Amino acid sequence: MRSLIFLLGLALAAGAQQQPPAKQGQKQRDLKFENEANKPPAKPAGAPPQIPRSYALVVGIAGYKNLPENAQLSFPERDAESVYSILISPEGGNFRAENVHRLIGPKATLANLRKELEEWLPSVTKDDDRVLIYFAGHGFVFQNRAYLAPYDITQDNIAATGYPMDRLGEVFGNKIKGKWKVMLTDSCHSGAITPAGDAAVINGKLLDLNKNVFSLTASRDRERSYESKEWGGGHGIFTYYVVKGLEGLADESQDGIVTADELAEYVRRNVREASGGQQNPTSDRGSFDSDMLLSYLPSGVTPGAPPPPKDGTLVLEANMDGVEIFVNGRSVGVVDKGKSLRLPGLPPGSITVKGVKMGYEPDGPREEIIYPGTESTVSIKIVIPRRRPKAAVDKFDDGLNHYNKGSQEEYKKAAALFEQALAADATYSQAALYLGRTYDALFQQETAASYYKKAIEIDPDYLEARASYGGMLLGMGSVDEAIRQFNVVTLRDKKNQLAFYLQAQAYRMKDMYPESIESARRAIQLTPSNAEAHFWLAESLRMIRKQAESTAEYESYLRLSDYDSKIGGKLNYYVAGFVFGMGKKKRAAQRDIWKDLRSMAYFGLCENSKNTKQYEAAIGYCQKAITYDPGDAFNYYLLALNYSYEAQKTGSLEMLAAARKSFVRMLDLNAELDEAKFARQNIAAIDKALQAQ
Repeated sequence: MRSLIFLLGLALAAGAQQQPPAKQGQKQRDLKFENEANKPPAKPAGAPPQIPRSYALVVGIAGYKNLPENAQLSFPERDAESVYSILISPEGGNFRAENVHRLIGPKATLANLRKELEEWLPSVTKDDDRVLIYFAGHGFVFQNRAYLAPYDITQDNIAATGYPMDRLGEVFGNKIKGKWKVMLTDSCHSGAITPAGDAAVINGKLLDLNKNVFSLTASRDRERSYESKEWGGGHGIFTYYVVKGLEGLADESQDGIVTADELAEYVRRNVREASGGQQNPTSDRGSFDSDMLLSYLPSGVTPGAPPPPKDGTLVLEANMDGVEIFVNGRSVGVVDKGKSLRLPGLPPGSITVKGVKMGYEPDGPREEIIYPGTESTVSIKIVIPRRRPKAAVDKFDDGLNHYNKGSQEEYKKAAALFEQALAADATYSQAALYLGRTYDALFQQETAASYYKKAIEIDPDYLEARASYGGMLLGMGSVDEAIRQFNVVTLRDKKNQLAFYLQAQAYRMKDMYPESIESARRAIQLTPSNAEAHFWLAESLRMIRKQAESTAEYESYLRLSDYDSKIGGKLNYYVAGFVFGMGKKKRAAQRDIWKDLRSMAYFGLCENSKNTKQYEAAIGYCQKAITYDPGDAFNYYLLALNYSYEAQKTGSLEMLAAARKSFVRMLDLNAELDEAKFARQNIAAIDKALQAQ
């Protein structure tokens, strides 16, 4: 018996070398790669550019742990978030969200900076990659050696607590691979702590990082970098124009591509003019490829069109707080009463401006003219409250009653009523939102998307609609765009637990576990009873092998979602029902979503118990997972593994027979899984063991 059990152990060991079995729709991390061998063929004339695989580190520090009050900054963290958003935008940097790491505020410690620069980037980058590093914060000089200032720097021990810029040049130039390397730095903010001589050393060192790095610094020798509310509601002037340039304003050739030279020229010219010549960004003219692609904007391609004239500033004022401003259909910021939103660097010509506030008729869109070298002020007047016709409100309320019943037929009735409400009042953004939710529940995603967009078009500051639209994008697999929608909400509303919880799910789907954990914990802090936030926190903790914490969160989820099955159809699952994604959303019934989540929670508990060698407990959890989803092959595979490990531990033939039965059931359900070959090996080993008895 022992020798035959040993044969079984060989097969199990082979299976154990794999990552933990993933649920349907999840990806195993060691199988996630980009094919380096099959290079794409040369693109034909007029085809979109080939964008290389891209990685970025974005660092922004406003408040420093150990610096005095007069050394604290205001906007580097907002700057860093803006850079992050444009980098992951499909109308911008086109970086994958999981390939852009952020160190914001207290996270930007010296230890974390070293880890990202000296461990993460060297471990993932390859020769043909594009790599970008952005830093906004302080720079210091000690004994003529320049340092970037991490969050935990101390002025009396700069050499030990700062990050040396010559080290940065060595790492970025020699250890981090890539054909296109970009360094964007917005430092030397404070005259109180950065003397003119120190600024000269810092800027000189940044420009001399390495000759194959495109380095664009915020200012030149002996100059400081400025930040103010005047630029986009609060930014460093340098970063404001970097983001605007990457959004397309730097694309002088209007070919939809912003190159290194185009960005450098646009930023240099506009910062110099906006600061009255007091700040002059500088770029290295080394051996970098001047045509390196920094941003691609397919909707902005107009080959052959001459570049427009430059210079022009728009100043927005409003008569109410919280008025969101749209220029040419794109949100540019929020303005409050008695304050102004200044938008410098706009190309002259005709533009449309619209001001919106939830619950009021918008002001605009209306045409305005931007003149070269001229500052134009536009006053937004929000006056008329929206008044819903009674017929529209009655139809909406009736539709909501059907929607909340949660069956496919009820959804169809709800959709018809919501459409009548919207027909009765074309500005009824709430009706448009619920049409999006209803059609999403009916798996008519294209129709749902049109209504989500309609709701946002009617009320662009309708954050709930943005969160809902992002949730649907998750289910469709458009995770990067979903993350962008959630970022808009969470940056504007720090108390929007719905967006934080959905953001946690999105990051989990991109294998961005630390970010998922942070967002989930924020959602739980805001609403401790949000069961699904505990679920996604548990999922990400499991994936980084923090079994004890993960188990506690799965148990919290199960406790908080432990409803009587008789009321399952009445649960307020409009969130879970339309965002679940991960390949698990199969039917429109809300009750099925609840079952799927519980199945996955017990699966996670089973996996955690297996990893801590508590096989008996794991078996019980897997059996519970199967009761909620008997059609999931992974549930049977994990159950079979635990039966097998318990058989090895106890020598039980009954456990071997149970393992064989579960392996066979797994193959019946899905014989194409990667784990199928290990299941067959174990079945063969078990048969030998049982036949010998």
